[in-house]
Amino acid sequence: MSRIPLASNPTPTDLNSRHAAMALGLSLPADVVLYLLLPMYASEFGVTLAEAGMLLAANRLVRIAGYGFVARFYARNGDRLTCTIAVLAAAVCGLGYATLSGFWALLPLRLMWGLCFAALNLSTQALATVDPVGAARRNGRSRAFIAVGPVLALPLGALLAHWSGPRTIFGILAVFSLLAWFVTRRLPAAPHPVAKPKRRFSRPNSLDSWSFMEGLTLDGLFIVGLSYLGKDLLPGGAVIVAGVLMALRYLAEILLSPVGGHMAERFGAERLLVGLSLVTAIALVGFGLGWLWSCAALIVVLRALQLPLLPPIVARRTPGPERVQALAARSVWRDIGAGTGPLIAGLLLPVASPPWIYGVAAALLALAALACGWSASSPAADAARTAG
Repeated sequence: MSRIPLASNPTPTDLNSRHAAMALGLSLPADVVLYLLLPMYASEFGVTLAEAGMLLAANRLVRIAGYGFVARFYARNGDRLTCTIAVLAAAVCGLGYATLSGFWALLPLRLMWGLCFAALNLSTQALATVDPVGAARRNGRSRAFIAVGPVLALPLGALLAHWSGPRTIFGILAVFSLLAWFVTRRLPAAPHPVAKPKRRFSRPNSLDSWSFMEGLTLDGLFIVGLSYLGKDLLPGGAVIVAGVLMALRYLAEILLSPVGGHMAERFGAERLLVGLSLVTAIALVGFGLGWLWSCAALIVVLRALQLPLLPPIVARRTPGPERVQALAARSVWRDIGAGTGPLIAGLLLPVASPPWIYGVAAALLALAALACGWSASSPAADAARTAG
C-alpha cells in the first residue's frame, strides 16, 4: 500500500503544489477585494450596480472561451513560464483598479485577470493531483495556502475603504502580485502530457452541473448578495462587517479545507460532496429569508470544506493524459455559473425578493448534488454520457 507522506517531510509533489498555491494566493487578493468594494462603491469606480455585476462576471465569462487556450499553453510551456506571465499580468490589473474608472476602462483588466486566474488555478489543481495518492489531502492544503492572501487583504481593504476610499488598497495589492514572481521561479518548467483535444461538443455531466451551480450560488449570488444586502442592513459600517465576514470565508479555507481533504480521504469525496451541498442549500434558503450573517457564516464553513473535493473526483474519473483537460472543463462550468451569478444578482436584487432568488438557487444546487451522488455509483456511465 502506498504511504501518504507526512507534512513534516514533504515530497517534491507536495512542494510544487505548495508553490503554485502561494503564487495564486499572492495574486488573488486584488480580485476578491474588488468583489467587496465594487458593489458598495460603484459610483466611485464610475459604474452602475448593473455594470459592476458585469465587471465582476467578466473575468469568469472570458475563461469560458479562454480555458481551452490556457490549458494548451499551460501543457505546452509548463508551470514556471505560464504562472510567471500570469502573476505579472495580475500586478498590472491591481494597478489598473487603483487608477482607472469607467466600465470600458476596467473591462480589459477583468478579462486579463480571468485568463491569469485560469492559468494559476489550473496549475494548482494539476500539481496537486499529479500523484493520486493523497490528492485530496494535498488539494486541501493547497486551498489553505491560496486563502492566506485574501484573508489578510479583505479586512485591510475594508478599513482603508472606510477611511480613505476604495482605491488605495489596490496599489498595495499590486505590489504583492509582483512578489509572486519569486515563487513562480521555483515551479517546474517541464510540459504536461495531454490527450488530443476533442472537437465535438460534449454534453455536461453531473460534475459539470454541480460545478455550475456551486459557482452560481457560492461564488456569484452569495458574494454579491452579501455586499449588497449587508449595505442595506448596516449602513455606514457595512463595508467593514462584510469585509471581515468575507475574510472569515478565506480563514475558514485555511482552517477547514485541509480538514475537508482528510475527510474526503476517509469517507469518500463524492459522499461528502453530496452531504455538504445539501446543507449548503438549506443555509442559502435562510440567507435569502433574512438570517444574513448567521447563514453567511455557515455557508463560509461549508464552502471551505467542499473546495478540496472536486479535483480528486475528476482525477479519479479521468486518469492519465485527459486529467488536465478534465480539470479545465470542470473549471469552465464553475466559471459559467460564477459569471452568471453576479449578472443575476446585479439585475434581480434591486427588484426581486431575496427569498425567491436564493430559494430557487438552493433547490437547483441540491438537485445537482443528488445527481452527483447518483453518478458516483457508476462513474463509467457518467463518463459515457459526457462522451456522447
